[in-house]
Amino acid sequence: MNDMSFNSEKTDRGMQELQRQELTKRRSVGNEIKAQAVNYNTAGSVQCPYCGTVNDPDAMFCASCGKPLGMVNCPNCGAELDPDADFCEVCHHYIRTDICSFCGSRLSGYEAFCPECGSPRGGIVCPVCHTLNDFSFCKQCGTALTDEARKLLAELQMTPEYKEMQALAKELQELDMQLPYANEKDQIREQLNNKLRERVLTLLAQDKGFTATVVEKPSKRIPKVELDRKKNDCVNRLAELLEKMAQVPQPQAAKVRNYAMACKPQGVRLAWECNFKHALHSSPCGCAKPQMGGKWIVLGKNSRQEIKDDK
Repeated sequence: MNDMSFNSEKTDRGMQELQRQELTKRRSVGNEIKAQAVNYNTAGSVQCPYCGTVNDPDAMFCASCGKPLGMVNCPNCGAELDPDADFCEVCHHYIRTDICSFCGSRLSGYEAFCPECGSPRGGIVCPVCHTLNDFSFCKQCGTALTDEARKLLAELQMTPEYKEMQALAKELQELDMQLPYANEKDQIREQLNNKLRERVLTLLAQDKGFTATVVEKPSKRIPKVELDRKKNDCVNRLAELLEKMAQVPQPQAAKVRNYAMACKPQGVRLAWECNFKHALHSSPCGCAKPQMGGKWIVLGKNSRQEIKDDK
């Protein structure tokens, strides 16, 4: 009786094991069928590299997270571009037909002028340097070309930061024009020349019967070490202000371009460092995705740093 019970339990355990194996096998087959069905249904679809959502084959942005799904081609030169780029850095053309390049407003069709700011789609010729521009500030000389740009520039010029930047740029320009003392002998030579000048002017005055009243001419020249220190102080302070006024990412590329161009101080060589590729541009007008933000950096007179769109 005990042997029969033992054999019965053994048989039951064996049957349960067989059932588990059969169930596992069926589940495996079912998963394979489901995977094949998913692959069949999503054939040609695009999977988002950021969140994994499966999107339609012709989708440019993810329906879930909104991130770009792949590259597109420039309609002018065929170069590959990010889907959210509005400017081709290869052929230097603005490529969006649904967004005004001057103010960032949406365009419904192929209007000749933007209904929001009134700017022409074909661009504006700068009245100063005669360059054709797709944006609110001239990419060549920085002149404000639209009413919105001129208003923004006037507002920023009244800020303490802009006034200090412009003063520093002027001081740096004057320091670049100065001829420093190369060494101590150079300084002694200039002192002797000043004494000779005073002597000649005194003799000329006496020869004409005038009382010699020679005004001493103070020299603006300083030792090279001191001149370099002053330049570095100006550059460092200017860099601090430019960093403070750096453009943060925002949806509209036109707003970033306009603000950056309005912030640019005149009289000093700068480059726009974009957050997109961390490349150097002569201005944000040459960046494909200025909406990612960026900042102006000081290049200096003898800088060898390459500017991407100056070639």
